[in-house]
Amino acid sequence: MTDHAVPSIRSLLHDAARPANDAPAFDPAEAPADPMALLTQWIRAAAEGGAVQPQAATLSTATADGGAQARTLLLKDVSDGALWFATSSLSPKGRQMTEDPRIALTFYWREQGRQIRVVGRAAPGPRDVSVADFTSRHPDSRAGAIAQPQSSVVTSPGDARAHLDAAKARIAADDSFAPDDWTAYRVDPTAVEFWQATTGHDQVRLGYSRPTVDGGWTRAELWP
Repeated sequence: MTDHAVPSIRSLLHDAARPANDAPAFDPAEAPADPMALLTQWIRAAAEGGAVQPQAATLSTATADGGAQARTLLLKDVSDGALWFATSSLSPKGRQMTEDPRIALTFYWREQGRQIRVVGRAAPGPRDVSVADFTSRHPDSRAGAIAQPQSSVVTSPGDARAHLDAAKARIAADDSFAPDDWTAYRVDPTAVEFWQATTGHDQVRLGYSRPTVDGGWTRAELWP
């Protein structure tokens, strides 16, 4: 076999499977004035339409020196005009949000050919919401969250297992325990963009923006 017989990454990506040509119709003229209403509609449609983990979103933050960071997490709720997720305030993303609360959340549902980009500010929510989020998680998830600091280097697999076993025992002994650093964050959006694929090779885009989190929304259809 010659090298020419091996497909390049470029050709593999070009020929990769695309979503089926049955994307939902989207008419920006019929969209609600409040983007949070449309966001909620799309999340429901994704969940009810069989999307895998429709609550998964990419959280983008910035480091103190302006470097970009991104990772996927799970959205927990949309309420009171905000989006909610939870993590340790001592985690890398928690520290970055303390230094710079400006963040972005990106959702993608291939089953509907849709994505949403939310730009806003993240802030810690009430303590009781943080505790409720932590205690509702699977015991193994809770144990992993308190066994060692998130993203810490594992220097000894044996020690890491011992820490995890101790954390599981602590959770089993006190089901109401929640660490002080566990935080439910609310994201108040200042910009929301909706992307809808069509049956062709183009997209329909609708953007909402407001100057402050308590200001009124303006919207405009955007060229793909």
